[in-house]
Amino acid sequence: MTKTFTAILALSLLTISVSGQNFASQTSVFRAEYKAAFLKDQNAPVKQDDLKYLRFYEPDSLYRVVATFEKTPKSEPFELPTSSGAKKTYVQYGVLTFHIMGEKQTLRVYRGMELMAIPKYRNYLFLPFKDPTNGKESYGGGRYIDLTTDDILDGSVVLDFNKSYNPYCAYSAGYNCPIPPKANHLSVPIKAGEKNFGREL
Repeated sequence: MTKTFTAILALSLLTISVSGQNFASQTSVFRAEYKAAFLKDQNAPVKQDDLKYLRFYEPDSLYRVVATFEKTPKSEPFELPTSSGAKKTYVQYGVLTFHIMGEKQTLRVYRGMELMAIPKYRNYLFLPFKDPTNGKESYGGGRYIDLTTDDILDGSVVLDFNKSYNPYCAYSAGYNCPIPPKANHLSVPIKAGEKNFGREL
């Protein structure tokens, strides 16, 4: 092994290490902001004393993928069942296609009709999903990821499952949490993002 090759290898490993550290740091910042958001919402089911029961998978860049986006033309509004039995109206905005753990997966992304009427949230996209970890390591009702239309660039979007989170129903009853439709049931276990709440309900 030449000195030049050794130097290049060492530089590559250092770059990977720094990149991994930056990713972990970014994930930590996101989770800190996520926890802080509960305390700003008087109606949130998680209070200061409950924050210690929030649990997460270790940050893993393998669960941060680039998905291709295909917009759904002339999509009609439909009703999505919620955990309480009530229904909420959504419209399919498009389809995300990506590979994770070597397998091709697809997810539908939606827009809530109520939020579309509010200027502040009109670009908000709703991405609910379920995977084989549900009911075991993660909440049985599935998890969500927040996106906006601005996140879609040149027909693609970064999909970071490390930022997936639980609906309010994971912490308390009495909320209308949309249930991920069958089209958004992934076949690959997503060992990233938020885990089950650590306190018994």
